[in-house]
Amino acid sequence: MSTKHTLPGIARIGIGGPVGSGKTALVERLIPIFKARDIEVGVVANDIVTQEDAERIRRSGLIDPQRVMAVETGACPHTAIREDPSMNIQATEHLMEKFPELDVVLVESGGDNLASTFSLELVDYWLFVIDTSGGDDIPRKRGLGILRSDLLVINKTDLAPLVGADLQRMVEEGTMVRGGRSPMLTNCKTGEGIEAIVDRLIDDVIFKG
Repeated sequence: MSTKHTLPGIARIGIGGPVGSGKTALVERLIPIFKARDIEVGVVANDIVTQEDAERIRRSGLIDPQRVMAVETGACPHTAIREDPSMNIQATEHLMEKFPELDVVLVESGGDNLASTFSLELVDYWLFVIDTSGGDDIPRKRGLGILRSDLLVINKTDLAPLVGADLQRMVEEGTMVRGGRSPMLTNCKTGEGIEAIVDRLIDDVIFKG
């Protein structure tokens, strides 16, 4: 028997963060867990002049390729998710119209720096992904993505001892600069922490309304 919830609308969730932090890997880990929980998902993937991330997700076999839209921003990715999100809004609306059964649309930003934020015209909730290999001082840099995101994710926890990063320090400083809102930890290589992310998304946004 299905445990699917009846939603008043589709939750639009942004996933941003610096280049190489693991945004696409996170999307690929989220999709099968959503599927296992009977949550229908679509994806909008941003790149500057290619469709590389979208094609990677389409080829993954995790999702109907038609449910993945590509947006070529042609400029700094944050422009297309913050200053002028019209291309992403159109892509999201296209998915929603083509697949009215969708519960969630994930909007993945192309790689950008710590200042990247999402327009609230585009998403209802957004995650910012950083990783241990970028250095354990990242939370202290207080970029807008770190400060303003609904959820901060620290990825590649397994690499912390290999690159000399103090993971506990990242968590403590991330919590401090975000006013007591603790980051969540993931290892997208193994899937560790992904179920907890889905639980959080369900609590915070997917089944609200």
